[in-house]
Amino acid sequence: MLTVAVAALATAIAAPLAAQPMARPDVPEAARADAANWPSAHSPAAITDTATENRISVLLARMTIEQKVGQLIQGDISAMTPEDLRTYPLGSILAGGNSGPYGNERAPAGDWKRLVDEYRAVSSEPVAKGVAIPIIFGVDAVHGHNNIPGATVFPHNVGLGAANDPALIRRIAEVTASEIAGSGIEWTFAPTLAVPQDGRWGRAYEGYSSDPALVASYGREMVLGLQGKLESGVTVPADRVAATAKHFIADGGTFGGDDQGDARISERELIDIHGAGYLTAINAGALTVMASFSSWNGVKNHGNPTLLTDVLKGALGFQGFTVGDWNAQGQVAGCTNTDCPAALMAGLDMYMAPDSWKGLYETTLAQARAGQIPQANINEAVRRILRVKFKLGLMNANPPQRGNAAAVGAPEHLAVAREAVAKSLVLLKNEGSVLPIKPGAKVLVAGAAADSMSIQSGGWTISWQGTDVTKADFPNGQTIWDGIAQAVGEAGGNATLSADGSFDARPDVAIVVFGETPYAEYQGDVATLDYQPSNATDLALLKSLKARGVPVVSVFLSGRPMFTNPEINASDAFVAAWLPGSQGAGVADVLVARANGKPARNFTGKLSFPWPKDARAPVADPLFPLGHGLTYAKPGRVPTLSEDPGMDIAATLNVDTFFGAGRALSPWTLSVEDAGGKRTVGSTPTQSAGGSVSVRSVDVRAQEDAKALVWTGVGHAVIEGPAANLAAQLAADQALTIEWRIDNPGTGPVTLALGDRKLDISALLAASPMGEVSTLAIPLSCFADAGADVSQLATPMLLAANDKLALALLSAKVSEMDGTRSCPPVAN
Repeated sequence: MLTVAVAALATAIAAPLAAQPMARPDVPEAARADAANWPSAHSPAAITDTATENRISVLLARMTIEQKVGQLIQGDISAMTPEDLRTYPLGSILAGGNSGPYGNERAPAGDWKRLVDEYRAVSSEPVAKGVAIPIIFGVDAVHGHNNIPGATVFPHNVGLGAANDPALIRRIAEVTASEIAGSGIEWTFAPTLAVPQDGRWGRAYEGYSSDPALVASYGREMVLGLQGKLESGVTVPADRVAATAKHFIADGGTFGGDDQGDARISERELIDIHGAGYLTAINAGALTVMASFSSWNGVKNHGNPTLLTDVLKGALGFQGFTVGDWNAQGQVAGCTNTDCPAALMAGLDMYMAPDSWKGLYETTLAQARAGQIPQANINEAVRRILRVKFKLGLMNANPPQRGNAAAVGAPEHLAVAREAVAKSLVLLKNEGSVLPIKPGAKVLVAGAAADSMSIQSGGWTISWQGTDVTKADFPNGQTIWDGIAQAVGEAGGNATLSADGSFDARPDVAIVVFGETPYAEYQGDVATLDYQPSNATDLALLKSLKARGVPVVSVFLSGRPMFTNPEINASDAFVAAWLPGSQGAGVADVLVARANGKPARNFTGKLSFPWPKDARAPVADPLFPLGHGLTYAKPGRVPTLSEDPGMDIAATLNVDTFFGAGRALSPWTLSVEDAGGKRTVGSTPTQSAGGSVSVRSVDVRAQEDAKALVWTGVGHAVIEGPAANLAAQLAADQALTIEWRIDNPGTGPVTLALGDRKLDISALLAASPMGEVSTLAIPLSCFADAGADVSQLATPMLLAANDKLALALLSAKVSEMDGTRSCPPVAN
């Protein structure tokens, strides 16, 4: 008997740990939210009804475990096909910022509709066992339906906040919903309810304001405009779409403004500042909430049950479903992109697993079958997802028919966007009443951004980063130059475009349009609020015009308020125009007087963020406070401003960090070159002029956090910039450190140069683990011993190869040595 008992005990001990139900993740005290401290909110009762919940219960009883797990996972169209749904019954499909139907990021609305229908048709096919559940399709329509050429693209949220007009926001949301639905899609990942506190954050322009009260008022109106008011027993209308309140929570409060960073704040700040928009959005009926990449006091929000379950689904009464961000589950402690039950246990209902969906499905299914993930948690998540699908009518025998392509870019929609542009403009200076431009004036329009649809639209336009947008993408839009030229001409004047400010006949006034180039998310993170710390071209243009006696109007395009005192001093008038989108004529409506001597609209915009008086962030002592803005009726003189940035700008630049977060870091640039010539690398796929080296953005640990480089001939990739002095780093025995994934070591010699001295790293690459992230560290002394001058270093990295070298570059920098110190052979 004793032997039998011991054997039974041994068997029990040897049972797989996976068979033990996983407990809810525990979090440290500092990141443990207390639901009792939070104000109450609740999804409207009309989000569901008894009959719907009974139907969901019947479905849950019929669904197989494979089908239930599939509902929890969302894949991207770039990494799967409709056919995949026959094997992997996923619950949702998304199209990320760089994903277009059939590989075409410029596909028209009809192609989007066709693609969505293909996925939905396969997901709805009868199955031999269980029950088929149609997919829900999501897209990032964050300032209009910005993925589609010809759509109505509104100002980014930073500009809409300056308009301070909740009623306008409701109309913008209605237009956006109509155009999304017009392409056959029923779910948008908007509105962003961040309350940005640090303008260095690359997503600051996605926030309406640093004032939580304004964000709260906008959150309600955006949800009601996108979805309509929820009615009991009635599905969301065919011209409305599901909203997403994002990114829960405090993504705008991270330390240093770091994207996907850590909000090191009290729970009181979390509630009062960063929670405000979620209360109104949930009360208005937001059907989904997206969890933030970021952390609160050291714990990733995707893995924090006190936030996702106790607060969001408890105190705030949210009855829709929670969705993750792009592979964000992989950042939860103990998780990978393809293995993260902790997020589900914390309260995430749907994983956003764009390219990791297959591995995540297989892993999650195995864990569910083994009992590691309790059935109760799976059923609760699936219930919430089905609840939203029912509310959208997707579960109906005859679901609402979305796909009115005529709604996309409709004239009445464009008129709303033009109004929004005009209302978003903030006048910061107007000396000598240079504005409005008088009828009959000779106007010079200058600056690199004057005729650039890309710069005025910013990121999240056609593509994720928005860098490849052209005027051809918006034939029903206007650049700022287009709008000014038409308005000036109609008022009896003459306008001339000259990007560099040159002219033959002296103009009466010059309008100079300049600002930040497009960016999105972490690629827009900056070290200071100083505008163009390494490029004085715009300032030189302003000063040159002033020196020639030309009155100057500056139109500044940016995703955040920036330190622009030198530019303001060099201007007679200065307008913060933010990122106005496709209807640039809205700028002329305010700046240019009509024939009767009055502009179509006055300045009404007010700062929704404080404007910095120096380059430091966050802004504690602003030059212009929240709510500031001049008008034609009440102008205000601006005295000569201090041009001291208040900090050592050079010290904050990436002198010894050259590449990271998927891009070359200012002041450095990445280029590819061959015998045909050199081309600078941006966010879009690029080839050297002769085609020997190709580059594209890829995901390794995060979305587009690396550049994939492939050699098909002789060529090189080079990082270069202003001469830097790395003598101190050499003296400290530091190394050139490169983190990359080698996919093919190539067939010929590969050299790595620092300055003008090359080392042969062919053997090191051949010894690297293929397909895995690895680090190469070569002491600076190796290059210095070969003759490199590290005190005047303009080329910190040049990688040259012949053929078939393929790698994904994650980072390049100078850092402390870790490991053995040896030098590769010097190359000829």
